Amino acid sequence: MIVVMKSGAKKSDVQNVLTLIKRLKLKPHLSAGVERTIIGIIGDERLFKKEQFSMLPGVENVIPVLKPYKLASRDFKKENSVIDVAGVKIGADELVVIAGPCSVETKEQLLRTAKLVKKAGAHLMRGGAYKPRTSPYAFQGLGKEGLKYLAAARRETGLGIVTEVMESQDVELVAEYADMLQVGARNMQNTKLLRSLGKIRKPILLKRNFSATLSEFLMSAEYILSGGNEQVVLCERGIRTFVEYTRNTFDLNIIPVIKQLSHLPILADPSHATGRQDIVIPMSRAAIAAGADGLIVEVHTNPAQAFSDGDQSLTPPMFAEMMKEVKAVASAIGRTLV
Repeated sequence: MIVVMKSGAKKSDVQNVLTLIKRLKLKPHLSAGVERTIIGIIGDERLFKKEQFSMLPGVENVIPVLKPYKLASRDFKKENSVIDVAGVKIGADELVVIAGPCSVETKEQLLRTAKLVKKAGAHLMRGGAYKPRTSPYAFQGLGKEGLKYLAAARRETGLGIVTEVMESQDVELVAEYADMLQVGARNMQNTKLLRSLGKIRKPILLKRNFSATLSEFLMSAEYILSGGNEQVVLCERGIRTFVEYTRNTFDLNIIPVIKQLSHLPILADPSHATGRQDIVIPMSRAAIAAGADGLIVEVHTNPAQAFSDGDQSLTPPMFAEMMKEVKAVASAIGRTLV
């Protein structure tokens, strides 16, 4: 349920609504817009009646939200959310590109890559210190040492860092180093981790699981939002189908549909979606044309020697070419890439 306050409603009117919500043992979620204040009511809607709120002073309307994802829904918030990550705005007119290696391998490798992607125009840097892998024998990441290397690369280049957190007990540690914490596809429905991320006040990049429906994707975002962390960015990274010529099937359909249903920004990951270096650039163009707010791509100085995901990693010259091509597409659809 959403309570829409009248334009010019008094602070005392808003407080009366909040008090009633808490008295009913429900949870309020306040969104102060430019013209109106909207209050989301989170909890079992059987515990109250619409009339209890509609008759309060300053209330203009009480609207039921039929979608299971309340806070992520555009019914709750009409305008697009813009998430600030180390001074970079995701969800605004300007597109954002996050680039870097799949795995943090060495300090030298990371610094060199960071400098090259920044030169080509990347806004933020990605790199995995903790790596969820299909095989228990594959490289699992450098852990805390990798986080230190990422922090060193940030000091050297000024690029904010995006890195994955895999377990709830690691959230505080990763949050010390990262400007944005990434939830990988395998952990999209790890509710314990999502609840932990709802308690912190740092941006979260939530990747879609390769078998998740749109509703399941947004419900995972709802876990974080309902915990009080409103800084959520979605990411489409491909789904599992019968197609065998790419790693996954890049579900570009979900980008414009998310834009219709949710106020949250959405990025696209053509690296994981395709698993093929040779088609990352054309699918990057396609993702921007479909309405994505930006890209997250893997870049490695020597993909053949990469510890993980070399097959889908762009070389720095390829990344520079991708930036040029994506900029042209952005201009064609009325957006910018600086």
